[in-house]
Amino acid sequence: MEETLKSAIAELVFAKYGLKTDVELDYPDERFGDFSTNIALKLAQQNQLNPLELAADLAKAINDRLLGEVKTAGVAGPGFVNITLTDAQLIKMMQEQPKQPLINQVAVVEFSDPNPFKILHVGHLYTSVIGDSIANLLSLAGAKVYRVNYGGDVGLHVAKSMWAILKELGGSNPERLNEVPQPKRMEWMSDAYINGNTAYENDPDSKREITELNKRIYKIQSDADHESPLARIYWITRQWSYDEFDRFYGELNIYFDKYYPESEAAPIGLKIVNEQLEKGVFEKSSGAVIFNGERFGLHTRVFINSQGLPTYEAKEIGLAILKKTDFNYDRSVIITGNDIEQYMAVVSKALEQFAPELVSNTTHLTHGLVRMEGGRKMSSRIGNYLKAEDLLSATEQALIAEKLTPNRSTVLAAVKYSFLKQRLGPDVVYNPSESVSLLGNSGLYLQYAHARARSILAKISTPKKAVADNFTPSERRLALKLSRFNPVVTAASASLSPHLLCTYIYDLSQVFSQFYESNRVIGDQRQAIRANLISVYADRLEQSLKLLGIDAPHRL
Repeated sequence: MEETLKSAIAELVFAKYGLKTDVELDYPDERFGDFSTNIALKLAQQNQLNPLELAADLAKAINDRLLGEVKTAGVAGPGFVNITLTDAQLIKMMQEQPKQPLINQVAVVEFSDPNPFKILHVGHLYTSVIGDSIANLLSLAGAKVYRVNYGGDVGLHVAKSMWAILKELGGSNPERLNEVPQPKRMEWMSDAYINGNTAYENDPDSKREITELNKRIYKIQSDADHESPLARIYWITRQWSYDEFDRFYGELNIYFDKYYPESEAAPIGLKIVNEQLEKGVFEKSSGAVIFNGERFGLHTRVFINSQGLPTYEAKEIGLAILKKTDFNYDRSVIITGNDIEQYMAVVSKALEQFAPELVSNTTHLTHGLVRMEGGRKMSSRIGNYLKAEDLLSATEQALIAEKLTPNRSTVLAAVKYSFLKQRLGPDVVYNPSESVSLLGNSGLYLQYAHARARSILAKISTPKKAVADNFTPSERRLALKLSRFNPVVTAASASLSPHLLCTYIYDLSQVFSQFYESNRVIGDQRQAIRANLISVYADRLEQSLKLLGIDAPHRL
């Protein structure tokens, strides 16, 4: 209906005044109408017209043209046009499903991106939740969405971990891996990385050994070696990481269509960078291959190091080519921490020189750090990181403290909603107590709101159908809020902003609560009308929670 109004007003302006214009609609205070536009003020200023006369002409034309959809259009203030829809139109709008502007398009959403041989920290939890919801929103908008994950199974961090693992095992003794208890594997490997990184930074001899080991691990991949003792240790411990990833994502109810290891992207990136070196995109410097970012107001980065190995930058080039080859997407979305924003800007600028379409079709979203309230900055290199499991455990304890049941549904509702209700970008401070509150803006409150609505409906035996009748003020307020679901999810999908949906459903739940407190439903002569409103409300709330990756149980 919003688009109908915008088009109708634009056509009326052109027909009467010969002016082409874009029309904007706002949501005024409900006392003044359902929509408001300042188009008369805008055009009057630009074309030396009388705003009140122009507004009056538009209001009359809207009333005449949209009879049956618009109840009334009138003039307010210095020239605003306020529009109130008919109750029948509100009922129609609140029951419509969102349009799908991305139908027949393919989107690839890359998120989470944990590295094998490292622990899953709270940053991986955060980007997993955000990426899952963005993928859901794009899917609702009609796109065929592929969820992909990317992680470093080769590179210096792997060599650091493997160096410490070999020290712990007393050499290349794969059989000794059986001594590591399954529940302790990831913590054991995380400690190995910390020890290896410390040795690399502080001991020149260890640094040389790790550098040499890095070359050997690349060779394991290129030779497809699965038999040598070193290769067996590498493949076994690598698989430990992937097993943990599967368990972690299963707990979160999040899935991926494809997992890209760096070892798959590395040879492609190496080949392309060398090819583009000959074409002048890259250049040689001290035995390495670099991209001179200063030419574009960025910084210079190494894409192939002096030992001939691809760096993270070259692997990103390979990954971009792989994703396009595998999915031939129309749009690519990448979600990472903001600590690599500048690094990714250099990669994008380099890629733009020979594959500009891959850059123009890609959106890189970044986010800040996640801290527990009172927490400090994390670093996996020195071991002061916050594990994903630590945050989930803290949420369980907060639920227990509130005498609530700590199951997977309630824990994930608390965590996911706390993350998603905040605008993507700044640092996030997570408060477990606030996340489980049944009195505030929380995932549990919304689960409870949905269950309460379903409970009411379960007591009503009469059919629930759309009824076009004169709404009472509180009924109309709820219907109007429900009618705005489609514009909200459209905006959230277009801007990749799940927090817009969170804000909407919390406000919707508040409107419903006021409606239910002041209106009898069961046994009232308006039961059918009110039951229909509650049914649509429950459906919209359930649909929204699922878009956020949150369960919508019918009872708690």
